[in-house]
Amino acid sequence: MPTDAERIRRLRDKIAHHDRLYYVEARPVISDREYDKLMHQLKSLEQKHPELVTPDSPTQRVAGEPIAAFRTLTHSTPMLSIDNTYNSDEVREFDKRVRTALGDAKFHYLVDPKIDGVAVSLRYESGALAIATTRGDGRRGDDITTNVRTIRSVPLRLTGEGFADVLEVRGEIYWPQKSFTEFNRRCAAEGLETFANPRNGAAGTLKRLDPNIVAERGLAFMAHGFGEVSGAGVARSSELMDKLANWGVPVSHRRKVLGDIDAVLELIADWMTARAEVDYATDGMVVKVDELPLRERLGATSRYPRWCIAYKYEAERAETVLREVSFQVGRLGTITPVAHFDAVQLSGTRVSNASLHNFDQVERLDVRVGDTILVEKAGEIIPQVVQVIFEKRPPRSTQIVPPASCPDCGGKTIRDEGGVYLRCENPECPGQLRERLRFFAARGQMDIENLGPAVIDQLVDRGLVKHFADLYLLKMEDLVDLERMGKKSSENLLAAIESSKQRGLVRVLAGLGVRCVGGRVAELLTAHFDDIDALAAASADELTAINEIGPVIAQSVYEFFHGKAGREIIQRLKDAGVRMTAVGPRPRPHPHAAGGALPLQGKSVVVTGTLEALSRQDAVSAITSAGGRAVSSVSKNTDFVVVGESPGSKVDKARTLGVEVIDEAEFLRRLGR
Repeated sequence: MPTDAERIRRLRDKIAHHDRLYYVEARPVISDREYDKLMHQLKSLEQKHPELVTPDSPTQRVAGEPIAAFRTLTHSTPMLSIDNTYNSDEVREFDKRVRTALGDAKFHYLVDPKIDGVAVSLRYESGALAIATTRGDGRRGDDITTNVRTIRSVPLRLTGEGFADVLEVRGEIYWPQKSFTEFNRRCAAEGLETFANPRNGAAGTLKRLDPNIVAERGLAFMAHGFGEVSGAGVARSSELMDKLANWGVPVSHRRKVLGDIDAVLELIADWMTARAEVDYATDGMVVKVDELPLRERLGATSRYPRWCIAYKYEAERAETVLREVSFQVGRLGTITPVAHFDAVQLSGTRVSNASLHNFDQVERLDVRVGDTILVEKAGEIIPQVVQVIFEKRPPRSTQIVPPASCPDCGGKTIRDEGGVYLRCENPECPGQLRERLRFFAARGQMDIENLGPAVIDQLVDRGLVKHFADLYLLKMEDLVDLERMGKKSSENLLAAIESSKQRGLVRVLAGLGVRCVGGRVAELLTAHFDDIDALAAASADELTAINEIGPVIAQSVYEFFHGKAGREIIQRLKDAGVRMTAVGPRPRPHPHAAGGALPLQGKSVVVTGTLEALSRQDAVSAITSAGGRAVSSVSKNTDFVVVGESPGSKVDKARTLGVEVIDEAEFLRRLGR
């Protein structure tokens, strides 16, 4: 039985771990409620043993650290956390504490929706946006000014008149639900990884080093507070919010000034339903004393202001029974387990299935067919299995065993180099063909409008399309009898297919699904070779000599063009009349920055788990392009291991061998990104 001192130490370590996942890496693995429970347990134990309280305890400081990949700046005034509660009794206790501290002073509450986004501070000097920083550890944050300037809802210059010489606006950068859902839909259609929820998506986007990517994703900003302000001339926060709106800064139209706690609790109850009307993820309401001088009187602890509290809604969960697990095959042969359960109502929709992501996740949850499970919607959008209720496990529950053969074609399955994903090896697998065709036809590749999943499924099932080139052999009589097609739709599809023949070499290469070849690699290859024949004739050494093309990518490209299947694909596309030369100006090769040693020259690197900013293929490409060697297993010769979300046993092995373990932010820093 551990002592209280040992329990305190363990809780501090666990909270510090989750602080890093949440604030530094923007990839939390537990819910806010679970985190708050850990903090509550620690607070209770430290109250019981004040002699054990130390300055480095999570209860004595603001949690988190700034991300090392960005320039770090110190906030002019700290960005403290807000104390959370999940029940109305604790809101009334908060009101009681405020009234006791303020005595007879009259005050109001300003109540605002709590947006589930990324906390930032925007500093305006003489009306112009000067600096934008993340919250970081509350004292220091990361300079994200270049990225924030691309967000259209952030004014680059304040409008109107009377604004302060220095004005720090604090608020949330978030991903509007509509644009987030559309982005995920496009990614899924193109066979790319999707974000779990809008908050993670916004955090991951702000970490990107290319501001063009940030601009494309349609993030938004909304203010809810302020830091340093010189000469605003207001006595209440609500007055400053009104001024911000007048100066062109987005603020919540749902904010309310209320006179007593009963009205506050009534608004909180109403917002539970009304929040479905807004286009941003929100997980509660923030209650703040409105009068600024009274905030000064109330002060703050080392972690929280005493003049505000956040009421957070429970994540809507539903209990159901897992009836079956099916296996879906992706375009690269990846086999994904999908849970099918008794339908439940979540966030206004009926849900009956959810992705289990990979077999490591199945093992981590210890989920079995027949189990009673808890399902919730991540960010109120994507359903996921979050917990097994083990006390309700039936005696004959069935373990979920990774399939030894592909569920679509019966071919052999193998584990990928990272050990997380299971793949079908058969390149002619119908399941893979469907996904490859969807990817080939998607907007970023051949852009064949009207060739959607339902049409592709019918074409494959009827044996009309077995290769990419078969698309270009389709005739009217092949299409008109398909479900929901007809003459007009068939004419439109045939016209779109014909038009796609002129997309050019970059689009063709990007759409073929060659392992390690995406849009960027396709541009690099097209920049060095006049046409597909010149590329196909290149040796592996010639390909490796291209800047940013490492040995892994080069070998993948070489094997495709020198393999029987690859040669057949290219010849059939040629015969079908598909253009295999560059369209317009050829992409320019990316020059080596200084012509000196590459940043990972001679290094042996292992990647384990899922990274936020890079896919597995992108990570391998980055390692090889930087002069390193991407390896699949950890040994004493490994230089370092890059750890992402849900890593496997490789982390433990690395630590046993004394091999350095780093996170994604440090990995990007070493790459010079």
